[in-house]
Amino acid sequence: MPSHRRDGPDLVDIDVAAGVRLRVMDWGGPGPAVVLLHPNGFCAGLYEPVAERLHRVARPIAVDLRGHGASSAPTDAHDYAFEHLATDVVTVLDALGLHGVVGVGGSLGGAVAVLVDRLDPGRWSRLLLAEPVAFPISDEWAPGGAENPMAAGARRRRDRFPDRAALVDAYRDRPPLSQLAPEALEAYARWGTVDDGDGVRLACRPEVEAMVFEVSTGPDGAAAAWDHLARLAAPTTIVAGSDTFLPDVFAEQATRAGAELVTVPGGHFVLHEDTARGVELIEQYAIGTDR
Repeated sequence: MPSHRRDGPDLVDIDVAAGVRLRVMDWGGPGPAVVLLHPNGFCAGLYEPVAERLHRVARPIAVDLRGHGASSAPTDAHDYAFEHLATDVVTVLDALGLHGVVGVGGSLGGAVAVLVDRLDPGRWSRLLLAEPVAFPISDEWAPGGAENPMAAGARRRRDRFPDRAALVDAYRDRPPLSQLAPEALEAYARWGTVDDGDGVRLACRPEVEAMVFEVSTGPDGAAAAWDHLARLAAPTTIVAGSDTFLPDVFAEQATRAGAELVTVPGGHFVLHEDTARGVELIEQYAIGTDR
């Protein structure tokens, strides 16, 4: 196990499938391993402010899902089926020798954590899901129907900036990234971009983010996670923001999963809008230090 670190995480690259390699960030720490899975379009490094505080009592480990951060980015939408993302995570945990560990997932990461439980019941000792993308299929955005607005928005996203400071300036006051704590936005700018010529570009390409949003509305996306909620093997807490755009879904998830529902002030990025609160939620409901 890596020792308690003060100079940033260890960075590990792990081959998980043919042509697919995932980046893992491991901060070390004295306590149990806590695996952190990020929302669509972001990266493992979004958790850096949380992890830097959390490793006083735990060993935070964050994973760049395929297509995100420093991980490989397949070009076929089928490669972003949520079960593929979950299989990647299981392979990473196998490589690290991690079994019966705490799982924490926000948005897309929450859905992936649910499907890790389906693939390998018992892999998680406990789950904390922050507004997970788990819901039944909707006909609204089916093929031939209305365009998926989240995918359309992703494809319009600006993906190049003169430098990382310019990205922070561009998003500081622009929803939804304006909901992030300043240190979380800085972490995203640091880890969620790559140097590109005379500037930087987003590590998660807008087209990849859009494909994940489109997959999420089909049977290989949020519906797969929804179906498994009723059979979760790990004790689970679901956390939602009071100003979420899906106010009823998370209560329905909790009922379906037999999970505890916790509502906190704020929006969709529950664990990243207030870093101290994010750490407290993980400590209380995932690690159990306050239970």
